[in-house]
Amino acid sequence: MPKIRRFRGKPPPEGWDLIEHTLEELEAKMREAESDTHEGKRRVESTWPIFQIHHQRSRFIYEMYYKREGISKELYDYCIKEKIADQALIAKWKKQGFENLCCLRCIQVRDTNYGTNCICRVPKESLDDEKKVIQCVHCGCRGCSG
Repeated sequence: MPKIRRFRGKPPPEGWDLIEHTLEELEAKMREAESDTHEGKRRVESTWPIFQIHHQRSRFIYEMYYKREGISKELYDYCIKEKIADQALIAKWKKQGFENLCCLRCIQVRDTNYGTNCICRVPKESLDDEKKVIQCVHCGCRGCSG
């Protein structure tokens, strides 16, 4: 995941100080997750914290702009342009049925054996064994279908 690049020629727009502290905290978590040891974990489990922090960062920008209206359009565009937030994931969150989507890999049918969505996209009510904990192989999500 890209680092937070704040000054690539021009300074960030007004309102950056409102989100800077939270983004720095998430960036520190990201660095910690990237440097975390992989011993004792399955190969896919080692990337789960990175996906989850990436989701948190994009969700924070999304909610600040669309839900709370706490940041300006210029600041939102700056975050998208600097790749602080994931533009494609935010575009999916705006569509009906994808409001809680955890990552884009869960809806890509080419990554599954039978050409369907990930198991975390299946509503828990329609699964046979509700007591069984189901986790996505891609990102570790336990159910983002709602």
